[in-house]
Amino acid sequence: MMSAESSVAKRLEGKVALITGGASGIGESTTRVFIKHGAKVLVADIQDELGQSLCKQLGTPETINYIHCDVTSESDVRNAVDLAVSKYGTLDIMFNNAGISGDPEPSAIASDIDNFKRVFDVNVLGGFLGAKHAARVMIPAKKGCIIFTASIASKICMGLSHAYTTSKHAVVGLTQSLSVELGEYGIRVNCISPYAIVTPLFRKTSGISNMEKVEELLSAAGVLKGAILEPSDVAQAALFLASDDAKYLNGVNLPVDGGYCLNNQTWKTGLKDRLLQ
Repeated sequence: MMSAESSVAKRLEGKVALITGGASGIGESTTRVFIKHGAKVLVADIQDELGQSLCKQLGTPETINYIHCDVTSESDVRNAVDLAVSKYGTLDIMFNNAGISGDPEPSAIASDIDNFKRVFDVNVLGGFLGAKHAARVMIPAKKGCIIFTASIASKICMGLSHAYTTSKHAVVGLTQSLSVELGEYGIRVNCISPYAIVTPLFRKTSGISNMEKVEELLSAAGVLKGAILEPSDVAQAALFLASDDAKYLNGVNLPVDGGYCLNNQTWKTGLKDRLLQ
């Protein structure tokens, strides 16, 4: 008889997942969690050395593989989806996680248009292509789960670049639009909006290489004290959305932010004291 613990530990048993941006950060953590819970995973990324090393760490070609995939290239995305199906027979989960923040923008009038387009190509077009080709194989099966990595910037203005902020709003809109269309075929489409996480991408964007310093700053700004958001926390949210536990969640933008998007920062920076005088 299977124990409750072993049952919970294999929440994705028999499922096949494709994770873009799967070689580092949130993607790497999700790859680890999905493998732990019984999924077969195809890691898609442009970081070949990291991706291949991760696959060697986590399993054999029977359970995990890597493919070079630039998500802005439709042929790359098509090939990744086709490889997942040819290797493992199906595709149950498409996690469109690949994303970039782009260059910092000093202001809208001083922004670089090429940078804006590049951010949209990766974050929005890349996600759309992943969903398009996943749907191509999921629709005949009348089942599947598509997940996007959005951002808390889709819910609240955080002073981030206009390119990044608007691209993540677009990801949420894409999630909602696809959830209605693909729901007709039993395919669920959801997205996750994390608070800031100390990933290689975040350190590069912030210009702060000291991880402890970054964590200290994020903790001070966060609402939920006593915990630091880590990539594995977002991976657990992706695990939930990908599992049968979330069988009736569709079109959801799930915040993993410790309540940050509910907080009025002016309350902390002076309004509270003035009102209570």
